[in-house]
Amino acid sequence: MVKKNYIRPLDLKNGRIDMGHGAGGRAAAQLIEELFVAAFDNPYLRQGDDSASFALPVGARMVMATDGHVVSPLFFPGGDIGCLSVHGTLNDVAMSGAQPLYLAASFILEEGFPLAELKRIVNSMAAAAREAGVPVITGDTKVVERGKGDGVFISTTGVGVVAPGVDISGINARPGDVVLLSGTIGDHGVAIMSKRESLEFETTIQSDTAALHTLVAAMLQAAPGGVRVLRDPTRGGLATTLNEIAGQSGVGMVLEEASIPVLPQVDAACELLGLDPLYVANEGKLIAICSPESADALLLAMRAHPLGAQAVRIGTVTEDPHHFVQMNTRFGGRRVVDWLSGEQLPRIC
Repeated sequence: MVKKNYIRPLDLKNGRIDMGHGAGGRAAAQLIEELFVAAFDNPYLRQGDDSASFALPVGARMVMATDGHVVSPLFFPGGDIGCLSVHGTLNDVAMSGAQPLYLAASFILEEGFPLAELKRIVNSMAAAAREAGVPVITGDTKVVERGKGDGVFISTTGVGVVAPGVDISGINARPGDVVLLSGTIGDHGVAIMSKRESLEFETTIQSDTAALHTLVAAMLQAAPGGVRVLRDPTRGGLATTLNEIAGQSGVGMVLEEASIPVLPQVDAACELLGLDPLYVANEGKLIAICSPESADALLLAMRAHPLGAQAVRIGTVTEDPHHFVQMNTRFGGRRVVDWLSGEQLPRIC
């Protein structure tokens, strides 16, 4: 822990990041103590080491995930880059059926970035970690010259443990399995785009960013052994994620368009912007592929959880040597739901 022997504290209201904050000297130590440690305070950080040591349950299988966050704008309806950097990594860990335990964080700061905005981001990140019950136990900060960054980029790494007997992977889907979705799609991507393009709608479109590990825990408890695949449909949205799973498992899928929930305001915004909600990013939804006999129990458990209240059955897994994802449309036809080509919405996470 760095001693408080500075002439004056950081000006967190009007101050800005300068190159000295990344030079490893007194200014850098002051930034770490007065901003980062103050927000994330826990016994691991208070040790002041460059790494954190922690114990794991005996015989546990560990899961680790890392994610970089470059979202633009940094603040958007329903969240910001801070909480998003926590939720995104926790969800990647949870999609293996793991209980997240700890987080590490790395910040790339641009010279001139306002300290007040950095404090807002760090506090949001700390609040998200506390709410999730997963502390940030180690981290790093670097500063780049003005014009060589975009305010702040955040990378987070999470570790968790998988309980014995849990086997969840993208390779596990089988013909006859059921495809479940925890709620509406496209909320996050449209919230980002509406803010970026200064679009106004009668109802504010909020990002769905959230940590999903408690929902996953409830699902695993409700149907032990019944969940085969979990995935959060972030970049590329629902359609791209299902194509990934179909390829991993060597199966096909048939979806029901009428069963896929989209908020009216999100649907309207997508129509205005020329987007397909199937390919728009989400940050607080999950896809579950499960055995047919466990589908009803899983839906009940999901709907009993705040983050799965709108959970629905959206399709089935089929035997298909081409690994196509197809969709029965509202008009009685069927079409192929292909991979996303290009980037619909850049820098959404």
